[in-house]
Amino acid sequence: MERFCQGDAPAFDALFQRYARPIQGYLSRLTGSPATAEDLTQLTFLSLVRARGRFQEGARVRPWLYAIATNAARDHARRHRRPEDLTPEGELPLTAVADTPEPRDAGLERAVHRALEQLPEGQRVPILMHRFEGLGFAEIAEALGLTESAVKVRAHRGYARLRELLAPLHQETAE
Repeated sequence: MERFCQGDAPAFDALFQRYARPIQGYLSRLTGSPATAEDLTQLTFLSLVRARGRFQEGARVRPWLYAIATNAARDHARRHRRPEDLTPEGELPLTAVADTPEPRDAGLERAVHRALEQLPEGQRVPILMHRFEGLGFAEIAEALGLTESAVKVRAHRGYARLRELLAPLHQETAE
């Protein structure tokens, strides 16, 4: 990133090669649309180019990119909102959970999806970043502009709520 900020064009290519796919996967889960995710990934990297002068030396690139991507998804959701997409607090609707090719239990996938949709964005986004993207709590805090303890509290509350929402499903499979 430091080389890119100094005008090294091949450094941008290296950043794109390293981060584009994970960012696109995250955006696909967040928006539910691979096509939208692809567009938002391009927008994320365009924003990176435009904002490179604001990158603080020594800062971590990955959380910064996830912050840009999350903001791009929020902006997109606001611009393209349909009445049926509205949530009470104007949050991002979650329309997809995973984009992995391995076969999954469709019923379980839908149940997890519905449970995640019921979480407030403040709990859902940290869970997506942590569980599906593998970011650490410090990186999530950096990306969302929160303290690490605030992210842990939000994730903890979100995971607890998910357990409550999925408990009936767990009881069905245990019987």
